[in-house]
Amino acid sequence: MTNCDGKSKSKGRLHAVNIAGRIAAMGLAVASAALMATASQCTIILPNGGPAHTITYSDFSPFVYLVAANAIAAVMVGVAIFLSVWKKGRGKCSKVLLPLLDIAAPALLYSSTGAAFATSEYLSYCSSYGRRVSVCDGALGGTRNFCSQVRLAMYISLAAAAAASAAQLVKSLAQSTSSGDDDSSSSSSGSDDGCAHGCKH
Repeated sequence: MTNCDGKSKSKGRLHAVNIAGRIAAMGLAVASAALMATASQCTIILPNGGPAHTITYSDFSPFVYLVAANAIAAVMVGVAIFLSVWKKGRGKCSKVLLPLLDIAAPALLYSSTGAAFATSEYLSYCSSYGRRVSVCDGALGGTRNFCSQVRLAMYISLAAAAAASAAQLVKSLAQSTSSGDDDSSSSSSGSDDGCAHGCKH
């Protein structure tokens, strides 16, 4: 009886950690998307008296991709949580959707975060005078708030991807544990010993 209860508790803990990881990934993805989407108030004044230019995240396509990817990934993870908790992962729909969602969400987060990090090294725009101006150059009358905000959003997105990956790893461990329990119960089904016998008494 103790052996059965121990295996059940272990599987339950792994399932709880999996759900917690998914919830963390969803929350971080939403936070990253919101933070990036609101990074839109950086006014650059050119030293030669050129017109001010307001930089927004939409001026950089990888940042737009990060916002969209994080929003979509958050929805995917939310659906995965619903299927895992309320539907218990059962049914044909759940068995098909859950693996796809668990793969697609981290893939979106990692790809968008990587693209954003690559772009963050060249945060500049082409001025009306045909030369590139650094967004993060405070000497040009800009503000570093924009750069700080988008970089924070990228790190949060990376954390969301890591949380989603960790949740997937825990899910795999839970499945391997469950598979081991099934094999053990099958091998002892023909005898009076083992877990099955102990649970009856």
